[in-house]
Amino acid sequence: MDEALGPPPEMAEKADELTPMLSQYLDLCERYDEALVLFQVGDFYETFCAAAETTARILEITLTQREDSTGTYPMAGIPVDSAESYIETLLDAGYRIAIADQVEDAEAASGLVDRAVTRVVTPGTLTETELLADADNNFVACLTDGYGLALLDVSTGDFYATTLDRLDAVADELERFDPAEAIIGPDAPTDPFGADCMVTPYERSAFGLDAAEAKVRSYFGEGRLAEDAEIRATGALLTYAEYARGVGTDGETGRLEYLTHLTRYDPREYMLLDAVALRSLEVFEPRHVHGLAGAALVKTIDETASALGGRTLRDWLRRPLLDADRIDARLDAVGALRERVEDRERAGELLADVYDLERLVARVSRGRADARDLRALESTLSVVPDLRECLADATADSELLATIESELDDCADVRELIDRAIAESPPIEITEGGVIRDGYDETLDELRATEREGKAWVDDLEARERERTGIDSLKVGHNSVHGYYIEVTDPNLDSVPDDYHRRQTLKNAERFYTPELKEREDEIIRAGERADDLEYDLFRSVRSEVAGATERIQRTASAIARLDALRSLATVAAEHGYRRPTIGADGIEIDAGRHPVVERTGGPFVPNPTELPAEKPMAIITGPNMAGKSTYMRQVALTCVLAQVGSFVPAERAELPIVDRVFTRVGASDDIAGGRSTFMVEMTELAAILEDADANSLVVLDEVGRGTSTRDGYAIAQAATEHLHDAVGAYTLFATHHHELTAVADGLPRARNYHFSASRSPDGVEFEHDLRRGPAEASYGVEVAEMAGVPASVVDRASELLDEPADERATEPTEVGAANARAENASTDGGREELLAELAAVDLAETTPLDALNLLSRLQSELR
Repeated sequence: MDEALGPPPEMAEKADELTPMLSQYLDLCERYDEALVLFQVGDFYETFCAAAETTARILEITLTQREDSTGTYPMAGIPVDSAESYIETLLDAGYRIAIADQVEDAEAASGLVDRAVTRVVTPGTLTETELLADADNNFVACLTDGYGLALLDVSTGDFYATTLDRLDAVADELERFDPAEAIIGPDAPTDPFGADCMVTPYERSAFGLDAAEAKVRSYFGEGRLAEDAEIRATGALLTYAEYARGVGTDGETGRLEYLTHLTRYDPREYMLLDAVALRSLEVFEPRHVHGLAGAALVKTIDETASALGGRTLRDWLRRPLLDADRIDARLDAVGALRERVEDRERAGELLADVYDLERLVARVSRGRADARDLRALESTLSVVPDLRECLADATADSELLATIESELDDCADVRELIDRAIAESPPIEITEGGVIRDGYDETLDELRATEREGKAWVDDLEARERERTGIDSLKVGHNSVHGYYIEVTDPNLDSVPDDYHRRQTLKNAERFYTPELKEREDEIIRAGERADDLEYDLFRSVRSEVAGATERIQRTASAIARLDALRSLATVAAEHGYRRPTIGADGIEIDAGRHPVVERTGGPFVPNPTELPAEKPMAIITGPNMAGKSTYMRQVALTCVLAQVGSFVPAERAELPIVDRVFTRVGASDDIAGGRSTFMVEMTELAAILEDADANSLVVLDEVGRGTSTRDGYAIAQAATEHLHDAVGAYTLFATHHHELTAVADGLPRARNYHFSASRSPDGVEFEHDLRRGPAEASYGVEVAEMAGVPASVVDRASELLDEPADERATEPTEVGAANARAENASTDGGREELLAELAAVDLAETTPLDALNLLSRLQSELR
């Protein structure tokens, strides 16, 4: 991408000879050398030289040329009025965009029109509604060495900072917040960032402790951050956000006044859901099976009516609580709203009319809000009194709802100002009139009256002139080039009075003006232009006054957001039979628990109990494939997550401990690009669990040791089971096909065996999806193979082999057996020669990268 960035060499070499406009373009390219500069020339944003060639190619627009005394330069442009769609395409191609607007009226300018970069558009600093993909947060992250991490949503003002102790913890936080962009300091790692995140080293000076600390202090005062690393990350991120803001349409630079709140948090203050757990539990994104996506937990419980509520609910899911009092406060609020159906439904209707206050006030504060934005702000604030009324009864049963009700400020003074100043249905453009209400400003009213009176005089002129001249076909008209005119056809020219002055000649007519018409025209134009200019000044004044109430509006936005999230949880609880959990219990006890997502798929769902008391926190679960083991374990984990979010849970009864972390090892996956097999990924995840889990954690294991030989796999599974039991003591659900583990569990005092029942019938296996005590009697693997369509001959042979004693089963040299024999033979010189011959015979031209990797892995294994 670098070919389109930085100052054009062709221009830089002739800097002293360039025209003033191109010199101005070159200067902006030098100052914003990491961005693609879109340079306003009239109604178009233009690019030049290599940037033009790149722009034309990516946007599929025409490449033209600009020629002057210094040379000929490639040029490509996009219309200012429809720039957003083009900018989105450039962002998707991986570019930052510096928007260089004309900040001076071209007609009023004497000489070169002044231009300045009014915003730098990057994936993580978007504020434009058209470019933001949805209502969810759009974070830009900043990471330093020492693992200081800051995250900012420029569109809403949400701002977080923390210091982490290791790299995998950084990866977990980035998975939770999913930033669209990141800047990194000197020596900071790039490994934890996903492929969809634009990562860029930022200027070293922004990460200096003194500079960063001064920047943080200027926004948030003293003592907000504890660690040097997070101070450097936060300060550098503020500097970057100011850089992206540009000079602003008001000509001011720098400070973002709406950044009024910084949340310094410790991930250990919340339930930790690492990247593996978020994915395997499908909290935010569903898994794709055979190309088909299911549903994510967030979609299942999201009944929010506003963008504000939706973002808050996602934030709660990112960071479930560990404090029992805070959890119970949310549960009280959900319970109060659940019982008050009419108030809850009325609140939902009101919230559906709420605009995104956080993004609205951010645009107001940045000087980018238009008149319709202010009207949307007033409309949203106007529902606040009714929302407070909806909460009047519920506050008696919930301190949290009482707090929210007290924070719902309708900002009556702001509403009154907007309603008095801004037209009810204003135009989009704020510079072309029609924005300010009649009666708001006396001078504006006088100018409008003058303009109206002048136009009324012109409207009556046609009738008067026809009567005066006797020309019945005479017409009075107006166009943008010649202004007002009186048109007379050629046959009637002899009747034209002496005070008519020729203005324009047409094919069959002449156009005239009179001194009085010209005077009225000048009066109308002057009044209209002055009115438009005054309206713009008045609008900016109103917008600035509204911006002064930013903190109050943000508090109201926060209250609305929490109310909507709580109302959503109450709605889900009421409509789907969720029950209030008891928090802080000594163990996990769930009656008739259900999976919140799977139960909504339409088919029958069999509820199941869970009993993991503190004295026996481990369950070894056996049973056939498709019996429901994985679904069951996930539903227990999701029940704990929902409870600590403050939600009722899908169960008849739930008594739950406060879980500090949920670990999962579920399903098969690999990392071919990273050189890791399925088994290596499995072992890496298992290692993290065994190292980090403690007695307050919930561990979900779905098969361990299946990616290697049966003997090795069972040994690993047993050793892991014993370690979790003896050394960790976590609440553990371990599903396995290693039936030998059931005997191990019988010998462990804090473990129990459970199984999912199934039975044989003439039609095959019937899965009852019912959890019972004790180990499973069989795996029913052959029956499942038959149901899956495995050929009858294979099924019959497998059944025969199962009926034989293990030591009598035939060991014919199958393909697998032959491979094993070759592996044993590989230790001899002859075996190595065979492998070398096989390698020499490979046709590399016909071998895909994946086939080559698999071949190399097999040969290496055989040599070992």
